[in-house]
Amino acid sequence: MPIDRNGDSDENEDEGTATVELAAIMTTVSTPVTPGPSSPPLDPPKPVDFVPPTRPSSTPFPNAQQGQTDIRCLTCQPDDLDPDSCMLASPVSAPNADQSPAMTLNKLPAEIHECILDHLFGYRVSTSSPSSLSIPSVNARSWSTALRHSRRKELANLALVSPLWRDMIQQRLYRHIKLKATVRSGNDVMTFFVHHPHLRTYVKHIEIWFPVFQPKYPTGLGDTSLALPTVSPEGIASATYALPTDNATLEEVFYLVSMTFPEVRIMTLEGGERKKAPRVRFNVPGPLWANRDLPLVPSIRTLIVKGQWNIIRQAKDWEVISRALPNLEEWHGTYAKPKSKSYLSMANTLETLDPKITKLNLCLECDYRREMTCPPYYLKVCKQLHWCEKMAKAASNLEHLSYTGRVCHGFFDVLAKFSNPRTTRLKTIDLTVKNCCRKNAQWNESGSGITDMHFINAFEQLVLSGIRALERLKSVELLRIRYVDLDSPVPPLNPYFMIRDGWCSGVWSDEIVAEINRVRPDIHFEEMVESFGEVGYNKEGRLVISPDFPKSRVLSLKLANYAMLSGGITIL
Repeated sequence: MPIDRNGDSDENEDEGTATVELAAIMTTVSTPVTPGPSSPPLDPPKPVDFVPPTRPSSTPFPNAQQGQTDIRCLTCQPDDLDPDSCMLASPVSAPNADQSPAMTLNKLPAEIHECILDHLFGYRVSTSSPSSLSIPSVNARSWSTALRHSRRKELANLALVSPLWRDMIQQRLYRHIKLKATVRSGNDVMTFFVHHPHLRTYVKHIEIWFPVFQPKYPTGLGDTSLALPTVSPEGIASATYALPTDNATLEEVFYLVSMTFPEVRIMTLEGGERKKAPRVRFNVPGPLWANRDLPLVPSIRTLIVKGQWNIIRQAKDWEVISRALPNLEEWHGTYAKPKSKSYLSMANTLETLDPKITKLNLCLECDYRREMTCPPYYLKVCKQLHWCEKMAKAASNLEHLSYTGRVCHGFFDVLAKFSNPRTTRLKTIDLTVKNCCRKNAQWNESGSGITDMHFINAFEQLVLSGIRALERLKSVELLRIRYVDLDSPVPPLNPYFMIRDGWCSGVWSDEIVAEINRVRPDIHFEEMVESFGEVGYNKEGRLVISPDFPKSRVLSLKLANYAMLSGGITIL
């Protein structure tokens, strides 16, 4: 049967005309009042030369960006595949999807990428930066684990998402690396970064640890292994451990850092923790090894030394290291175990401390336990020198001081004496008291703790001396003196004193309040409570104290109340 094309065309035109008329009728019926002429705009038209105001620089996105309506799949290539096959049109997209712009991951603002990766890796903020105090995850970290990530496959594969992410992921993975201080490990590290030169500038913090295990009880000639018992699911078995014999010298370590990592800012040297651990060698043994300087590493700003006794044992050792770090500003030193040699060597080292050091963090005793009596090793120190005087003279040239160990009121007395109110740079003082050294022989025999009134009285004298020193230390903004006892039955009763942001908290007495009002009249206590809590007797007839603050932070501790704890009172 022949098809009349003209007839079909006429029918289509009739159907189109009927559709338009039907739409016009539906529009007219659904509108009660026929719309008249459009009303004039409320706002006058903008002049042609109108320039919108610029957004302030403090806004996260200074340039407004128009939102995209389509998202294109990253796995599809527009040159090879049909773009329509991987286009996800939104409900509000334009009718013609081919003309609408596509949104890819690379077109997102850089701030969005940073936020995504910060959520996965953590915020790139220094642990000593004031901005890190508002980030709990950063504030809880220390230099040992700050921003150091294992090269896990899940994290490394993120670099394959896009070329933009590749650089951002690698910057985070190689920002903080940890190396073994052996000759073989150093050669492997140098070979790796020679083949990947673009990764060298990403390293900002390098941590180097020295093995401390040496051959002991060899089983044969030339054998450097130990057969030690190990526990396995099958029982006790004998495992053989190879001991490193190619430990690198400090000269080789500095050479590796200076030649491989041009933009490193923080260097950690870990000397190891072991009884009678071997000392780290500075130079390769030779006739003139003691007179040869270390290679210069001018990019280092912060030096962290753990197990410092194995690296720095005399003032000359520090002088050699300090000359190799001409731009050093911050020094963290930690000792694994307390000993008299640590105090004596550091006392001599502080006398030669370079004025370029502005931040000093020393931890001579990291065992936060109360003492029954003063240990014999510190009595050896007292017979040769007064440690507090040595540390006070060095602190007078610093900006920030953090110290953990033994200290007494003589520290602040000497510090105030050697500080000029017009030129002093000291801003923060943070002392963690292990015990208070006392010149009185009777006091030297006493220990520490909240039940020892000799210690409480010495702690009060330390606080009073610190307050009086503020009269000359005009620039000090933070003063914290605290005693930490992990064995305390009531940790909130551990005495502390802190001045920060114009407020004072911690231990108090009438004399302390009077000194604060005299030295810094603008500083006030946040809270002043007369008692520790309810006091009563239990069924056995012993006096018991039930604090009102079992878990919350204590803002007020009256020193007179500690006298109730010195009579053997049981604290629940």
